[in-house]
Amino acid sequence: MSMGEILVILIVAVLVLGPEKLPDAAIKIAKFIRAAKRHIDEVKESIDKEVRINEMKEEAKKYTQEFSQYKENMRKKLSFEEFDELKKDILENNKASLKEEDSKAKNTEDKNV
Repeated sequence: MSMGEILVILIVAVLVLGPEKLPDAAIKIAKFIRAAKRHIDEVKESIDKEVRINEMKEEAKKYTQEFSQYKENMRKKLSFEEFDELKKDILENNKASLKEEDSKAKNTEDKNV
């Protein structure tokens, strides 16, 4: 508001209310404006809290998903490691079996010669 607009409002207020009621009216208007500002600030604060809560929920969801993916990857990794161990055991058993067969074949050949 410009200074001219404020001056016009004051002149109208003095004419309508009169000089006796104007101070009380100004006090009531000031109290109303303060109460309205306080209420608006409370609403803003409440909205900010809700926004922060929603952001925290989204962040928690993100971490939960990341943790689930990490857990699944670990489970897969462990499965592959277990598979590799089984494969090694099988190969070692096959090698041992082949060595035994070779030993038996040599012993049989030595006996036959």
